[in-house]
Amino acid sequence: MNDTQFDQAVNEILMRERRFDPMAYYFLKEALDYTAKRLAEAKRGKRHVTGPELMEGFRDHALEQFGPMASTLMREWGVREAKHVGEMVFQLIDQRVFGKQESDKPEDFTNAMDLESALVEPFIPRARKMRPRAGRRANRPAKS
Repeated sequence: MNDTQFDQAVNEILMRERRFDPMAYYFLKEALDYTAKRLAEAKRGKRHVTGPELMEGFRDHALEQFGPMASTLMREWGVREAKHVGEMVFQLIDQRVFGKQESDKPEDFTNAMDLESALVEPFIPRARKMRPRAGRRANRPAKS
């Protein structure tokens, strides 16, 4: 698939509906490429990317590219849940720019992860454990 074919496919999807920002489709394509490359390097060969694998790659690529702004940007693009990624995937399959196997279905994405949490949690500071100061006991008041 070349860039022109992908552009045409996205334009055709957007003529029918505009639930997702055009940039979401381009990011999805990048995330698929990122995931396929990562799997090929890990398993030494090209193969089909499953829905859950794509979701992991989508999350990781978003975190690498956008950091703490990833969840905000995805919301801006209309991608609030993993099922939205699946919907975009199947729109691109219908346009014949993404391929699929017989076993692939939109539900593969629905329960893959809580996308919002997956994009926010890495940036939530861990609570520091309260430690008593040196020379003091935790439950003993200081002398006046």
